[in-house]
Amino acid sequence: MAAIRSFTSCHRALSVRISGSHRSFAALAAPFNYEKLFDYDANPVDTKFRKLTSDGVSATTTACGKKLLQVEQPVLEELSRSAIIDIQHLFRPAHLNQLRKILMDPEASSNDRFVALELLKNACVSAGKVMPSCQDTGTATVLASRGGNVLTDGNDEEYISKGIYRAYTEGYLRYSQVAPLSMFREANTRTNLPAQIDMMTKPGDKYELLYVAKGGGSANKTQLLQKTKSTLNEKAFVEFVKEQITNLGTAACPPYHLALCVGGLSAEQNLKTVKLASCKYLDGLPTVGSKGGRGFRDVEWEAKIQDIAHELGIGAQYGGKYFVHDVRVIRLPRHGASCPIGIGVSCSADRQAKAKITEEGVFLEELETEPAKYLPDIKESSLEGGGDIVKIDLNNPMEDNLKLLDRYPVATRLSLTGTIIVARDIAHAQIQAMIDEGKDLPEYMKKYPVYYAGPAKTPAGMPSGSFGPTTAGRMDTYVDAFQERRGSMIMIGKGNRSAQVTTACKKHGGFYLGSIGGVAATLSQKSIKKVEVLDMEDLGMEAVWKIEVEEFPAFVVVDNKGNDFFKKWAKEAAEAEHDSFFDETKDFFYGLDKDSSGSLSLEEIAAGLGITIDQARGLLEKFDVDRDGVIDIMEFELMILKNANMRDSLLRGMDA
Repeated sequence: MAAIRSFTSCHRALSVRISGSHRSFAALAAPFNYEKLFDYDANPVDTKFRKLTSDGVSATTTACGKKLLQVEQPVLEELSRSAIIDIQHLFRPAHLNQLRKILMDPEASSNDRFVALELLKNACVSAGKVMPSCQDTGTATVLASRGGNVLTDGNDEEYISKGIYRAYTEGYLRYSQVAPLSMFREANTRTNLPAQIDMMTKPGDKYELLYVAKGGGSANKTQLLQKTKSTLNEKAFVEFVKEQITNLGTAACPPYHLALCVGGLSAEQNLKTVKLASCKYLDGLPTVGSKGGRGFRDVEWEAKIQDIAHELGIGAQYGGKYFVHDVRVIRLPRHGASCPIGIGVSCSADRQAKAKITEEGVFLEELETEPAKYLPDIKESSLEGGGDIVKIDLNNPMEDNLKLLDRYPVATRLSLTGTIIVARDIAHAQIQAMIDEGKDLPEYMKKYPVYYAGPAKTPAGMPSGSFGPTTAGRMDTYVDAFQERRGSMIMIGKGNRSAQVTTACKKHGGFYLGSIGGVAATLSQKSIKKVEVLDMEDLGMEAVWKIEVEEFPAFVVVDNKGNDFFKKWAKEAAEAEHDSFFDETKDFFYGLDKDSSGSLSLEEIAAGLGITIDQARGLLEKFDVDRDGVIDIMEFELMILKNANMRDSLLRGMDA
């Protein structure tokens, strides 16, 4: 009883004067009021659907009057197959209309219009449902929202996966998923499975789905930044937005559908919101907030950020206005001590479609099957202004073509005809290993330009499948060593390059040419005339290919004088490049690790960096944090991040 009296006395003490008033802590709480965090239907969005079938769907009513929807599992399989096929080849009408808008806009640059026209042509080719719109046919992602009154056998993910499997294996789509066999060994699944399938429940008797195919270049632009309350004022937020959208670069094939999410109850909620917003899945949210904490679209900031992006001058890949088509900004509640801000894009391969299953049948969002109607009525030549197109015969000697390119500034448009070598990540790593072993570069790397790309599967009777460029920046670490041996003197890819490529081209007289991202189907049908495996056939898609091209479009991006088309936009991102330096140069570590032990000995450091044993010992003493006598990969990262001289020595060592 004494304990009870003591507790009662303490409770009374807690409820007496606070700030001069007699209040209980309980009185400070607001009354319970449930509010949806994501009210998808606050502003109804008009989505046109086409009916696939009524088979496999039936409605029943229980004895107590509850309506139930029975869905047979083959319905999910066939719906998933159809959805993936559609989004790999067709686009939403709104997306195509935005491309046409660029062609009609007098403020658009000639490069904006050229890229938009090529993207529309690409849509016309892919609409034939043979060539996918992009050679990177992406990771399949499905957001499935099943009503509580929808009955299935519970194996929904399996049947959805089977439909995705059929779409990839029966069509000319590329397999991009790799399975971990151990921590460091991987193998392609050769099915493009697994897919990311997120299952959710909701009230009602309707089954709704969102199908997305997202390529690596677009996915890699997704960022989460943990900021503070200090970012949540107009001046700071504008500065933040300018910096982050500039840092996006062009490697993911703009014009982008840009999405930002400010806030979120967790990091993962923030990033998922970014992805859904970029797919227009959250367009129906409220446009104002509430005291209950609901998420909302900030349409005012969407317009402001779109203006910021247009004014940057980056444009649709090679200068101009249209760096973005549109912007979505979602504001979510947050923990008071956290302020996550996410940013991401849907690229020119804007691949998503909604679906629904109701008692009326199975429906899939109606995508555009006749994109040709978005092409302009005016003559194409009037859209291709901006100077003469320089024709390059790639079968001429390499030195002759280098002299020809020397006459033209960055941003010059080119038309390439002749032989090109295609090689990407693994092929470059194997060629670097040849150099490390004291061997020379393969002659084909010296004789022809190198194109960073990888094809999708080849349809019968065609020279290749969709064959667009991949992100060139992944090959940056090899350029100096290759050019020193007169290889990779003309490089072709998409997106901006790091400063080390500009330096190498100036030092050795090389050039980097930008190809248009997002037009893989058009390139394959119009420009690529012959494809054959030349070397490293066992690498499959990553093999070295030899292709013959005609009128292959490109731009001069980096020249032999140290000029970089993207330099003025890269200035603000300099610090970010330092932060990611290890990611860009991790191959150096493995190149120095001759015995594949996962660490660098004193002798390996000295030999790899071209320094004395005493100098290597000094580095070891400084950076061997755990004092085990070697430098492991984490210590190596610390070493190159903290020491500018060390970075220079490392690059010189690998070039030797």
